[in-house]
Amino acid sequence: MNRIYLDYASATPVMPEVRQAMAGAMEAFGNPSSLHAAGREAGQALERARGQVAALIGAKSEEIYFTSCGTESNNWAIRGLLAANKRKGNHLIVSSIEHPSILLLAKRFEREGADVTYLPVTSEGLVEPQALKEALTPATVLVSIMHANGEIGTIEPIAELATMAKGAGAFFHTDAVASAGHVPVDVKPLGVDALSIAANQFYGPSGVAALYLREGVRALPLLEGGGQETGARSGTENVLGIIGMGVAAELARTQMTSRAAHASRLRDRLKEGLLQRLEGVRLNGSWSARLPHNLHLCIEGVSSESLVLGLDAQGIAVGIGSACNSKAMRPSHVLKAMGLSDDEAKGALLLTVGVPTSEQEIDRCLEVLPKVASQLRNVTAMTLAK
Repeated sequence: MNRIYLDYASATPVMPEVRQAMAGAMEAFGNPSSLHAAGREAGQALERARGQVAALIGAKSEEIYFTSCGTESNNWAIRGLLAANKRKGNHLIVSSIEHPSILLLAKRFEREGADVTYLPVTSEGLVEPQALKEALTPATVLVSIMHANGEIGTIEPIAELATMAKGAGAFFHTDAVASAGHVPVDVKPLGVDALSIAANQFYGPSGVAALYLREGVRALPLLEGGGQETGARSGTENVLGIIGMGVAAELARTQMTSRAAHASRLRDRLKEGLLQRLEGVRLNGSWSARLPHNLHLCIEGVSSESLVLGLDAQGIAVGIGSACNSKAMRPSHVLKAMGLSDDEAKGALLLTVGVPTSEQEIDRCLEVLPKVASQLRNVTAMTLAK
């Protein structure tokens, strides 16, 4: 049985060009901090990758700092900016649909005495600028609102929100892990002070990510040590991973238009096919401002876990929501923030297509998913009848 992968929101395969670059770099084993030839060679490769990542988001090379994952980038941005600017106040604003790496951190700061505002979202998962305007105070230090939600696919009006925050004297961070490499992300027109991205979301290796910090913006380090990354992020650099991230970023930048067209075409084929073949389907998220590869829906009368396992038994891998939180088996905080009840949210399913996805795989999913959902509904009905 040929397996079908439709969970690109949780992880993407490494592109052949990325694997090749990383394999070739195995010979460059020097430490970038060393002064000898091997160290200089590693350092040059690292800086080349820094430039490639910077180009993906329209930044300067010196504004890019490598980290281990999107969670670290998010934590560093929140902790670092708040710590460096605590004289201004202790007010933090986040949206109610942020990734757990931001929401859980906000909860911690709240327990420690910070003033935290959680912005509501519309039924499509959009943060309304008016809500931010009303939440801003002279004590607001930082606003953190994600560029796109990786679960429901909605893209937020970051440029407008950032302008509003900056007008009130607050810094603005955006988590662009779900969007960078899939849609245009340019830090200059967005007007953000900090931005997080991760390589494993655009066909690079896991275990490497980056934080953009606008030139002149000060954020205290999250890690203390040997002073790598110009003293901002200590720890020996993951040179192989960074090289892979650089190549993946360059491929994403040059192939973005064709990738997006391919993804949106297959996603729409999947969406229309499911609506025709299966009753009781609810589509979630905005369709006017959406990631091109994302299809999120709720199927009435079944549970998410049963759907994922039933499809996996048929050779099809799909997701539920945030891969970082999927094992908790709780109703999605994103769907609840959008107004869905626990019962409405329990059949949530996330299907994301990728560069390797084919029309034949979409058609196979359209054949299998309605059958699995119907079988599970029958089992539920018989169980309730007993």
